[in-house]
Amino acid sequence: MLRTLSNLGLKSDYLYAAGLASVGLSYVSWAISRFSSDDSKAQSDRWGLFIGEWAPTFIALGTALKLQEQEDGRDGDARRDLPSNLGGNS
Repeated sequence: MLRTLSNLGLKSDYLYAAGLASVGLSYVSWAISRFSSDDSKAQSDRWGLFIGEWAPTFIALGTALKLQEQEDGRDGDARRDLPSNLGGNS
């Protein structure tokens, strides 16, 4: 699965960003649902919790994909390409 995500061009940084965005979206969806006259407090809590549970999934996938990127040598570390006397790993 990780190889497929990587082949589709998905990077670990995107998944980390999605995890962070889901935390914000969780709060926003809770607030909109809470202060809407249609929904009850219980419904707004359920919306906030539902979206809030996405964050750990995105973070876990991002971490797994980061490990995959490092294994494949595509970790995006620009220092890797620098000579050792300039702080690189070469």
